Amino acid sequence: MGRYKMKFALTSVVVAVVAVVFLIGAASGEKGKEPVSSYAPVVIKENFATIMERMKSEKPKIMARQLELLKNRYDLSNRPAKDVTMTKGKAVQEGARAKLPAGLTWEKLGAMSPEDIKAKGLWPVGFLPLPHPNHPEGGMLFPKYHIEEIKKQEGRDLTRYDLDFDIPDHFLPEFPPPVFLTTRPDLGDVSQGKLITIMNYFELFNGVLNPKHLESGEPFYRLDRRGPDAPGRAGSPDGSAAPPGPGLYL
Repeated sequence: MGRYKMKFALTSVVVAVVAVVFLIGAASGEKGKEPVSSYAPVVIKENFATIMERMKSEKPKIMARQLELLKNRYDLSNRPAKDVTMTKGKAVQEGARAKLPAGLTWEKLGAMSPEDIKAKGLWPVGFLPLPHPNHPEGGMLFPKYHIEEIKKQEGRDLTRYDLDFDIPDHFLPEFPPPVFLTTRPDLGDVSQGKLITIMNYFELFNGVLNPKHLESGEPFYRLDRRGPDAPGRAGSPDGSAAPPGPGLYL
């Protein structure tokens, strides 16, 4: 009887040890498994000074690559249209600027079926989405004149150490953009030739907007500052994908 009890006790210990090992292994497996999440982990492995210097050194290469992409896709020459200007007189660029594959004309392309164009890979690359100069980093980019005006009004410097604005100035809309109120077309451009910022917003629109819009700034939430000649990120420098009308419409 004593031997039986001893054997039972040893068996119980072995079972207990196996169970503990199994549970530890299962827990380790669960711990090592990445949870499903909509958020990517952010682990900074360099200090800021190192990151900044690395990105500064990469800037010339990145901007040269983006300029080459633009030149391959578009005719970037400054060819203003005769007698066609924006609200304040800046010339609108003339002609289709998306480049075609060698030996292809717009007439030949127009005579082809969509299926044929797709099969032969002849869709102009200028009509493909225009990528950010450095897509992994992303972030907003501003033309130099916009940066200078914000610095003058607000004392904020929007210059990026890693990237510059990539679209040539002659393709951009007028600056500052004119502003028109759909509810008061009789007023014409209400911007008074100024860039609208938090420093002059109330001064410019007190007595022009109604109280609700003046206090909330609601009309400005949906603005798109691109004119018909401005290339969109999904368009081309001929403005084919940009919203209609130079200026801001509220």
